Amino acid sequence: MPKRPQDATPSPVSGLPEHARAPLPDELTPLLGNRTPRQFMRRYWQKKPLLIRQAIPKIAAPLARDELFALADQDDVESRLITHFRNAWDMEHGPFAPDELPSVRKREWTLLVQGANLHDDRAHALMNRFRFIPDARLDDLMISYATDGGGVGPHFDSYDVFLLQVHGKRRWRIGAQRDLSLKPGLPLKVLQHFEPEEEWVLEPGDMLYLPPHIAHDGIAEGECITASIGFRAPSSHELTAQFLYHLAERAGETPDGVRGNARYRDPAQEPVSEPAALPALLVERVGAILANIDWSEKDIATFLGSYLSEPKANVVFDSPERALNEQKFVERAKKTGVRLDRKTILLYDARSYFVNGESEALSPKLKKWLPELANSRCLEAKRFVTLTDDSSMTALLHEWYRAGWILMGALP
Repeated sequence: MPKRPQDATPSPVSGLPEHARAPLPDELTPLLGNRTPRQFMRRYWQKKPLLIRQAIPKIAAPLARDELFALADQDDVESRLITHFRNAWDMEHGPFAPDELPSVRKREWTLLVQGANLHDDRAHALMNRFRFIPDARLDDLMISYATDGGGVGPHFDSYDVFLLQVHGKRRWRIGAQRDLSLKPGLPLKVLQHFEPEEEWVLEPGDMLYLPPHIAHDGIAEGECITASIGFRAPSSHELTAQFLYHLAERAGETPDGVRGNARYRDPAQEPVSEPAALPALLVERVGAILANIDWSEKDIATFLGSYLSEPKANVVFDSPERALNEQKFVERAKKTGVRLDRKTILLYDARSYFVNGESEALSPKLKKWLPELANSRCLEAKRFVTLTDDSSMTALLHEWYRAGWILMGALP
């Protein structure tokens, strides 16, 4: 590992436990095949695939088979069962009771559990190893369990993905083909013409990185478990629609009658003999109104922070059963520290912070500690002591604690 210059600023995440720490930008790491994150991002990210042998040596599955099955039985967990029995593809959505899953001795079926990082500390810690890529892009960790011959068919993803083998073996075939047409009439997206160019068998600890639109097919060789670390890649249509909705919401905060939110008027409208015809004056006036819509870089940043920190629809925060009052909360935090809940998304920029879809100004006082909490996802006890002189900060953390957004104690 290269030495850090004496005058360099320590990484805000360098204090994390080793099992949950991402490598620093210029740190050589087995996770990326003894490359630095900077080298990986420049040479491979969104450019070309990379096979990494023993990215995480001696790895164990974050959840054992029975734990994964139990997770798939929960109402707030997104899970899918994919089978390829008698050469026919089928897909069902969970939750799945234990007796609703096929026998583990039966071939060619796969259980996918999305967002395992939201429900298990070990899965969350594993995903955190990839935080050399911004949190705003990091989506979730999916766990795939498959019996012998199991898979989801040859397909492509519209986002980057790291495919980490954590138990058993899986054979991967990939190809950078142009024909991405899908087989019609299937419940899942399977390529109509798969043209593999390379092939490998991955064993526990091995990892395959794939940029978007690289066709791939993974087949289990015996029972296997694969962890997929995926990234957010919203489409232009989605971003445009959500941003316009964001602007509309902000405009809706202006009371009627206030300049900029005046209602439509047409005092020059002439009487008509064809009432169903769309008035040309209406089109002209509305066009002029829409032409006046503008936005700034701050509006874009506020939208992105709020949008990308918004929890998924199935996320539910659990408030403490017996919440401590603020005084006792502070006393406890001085001894144990606090940490963000696995489901909490906390982002920030130079002006604002964004937590679980909410946006607030980043005051000078908050700048002293909030970036540290966001990057490290925790505040150690000794660090918390320095906050207690400002009641507004402790009150905010206590509010987050009561909402279930932060928890007492250090990272697991």
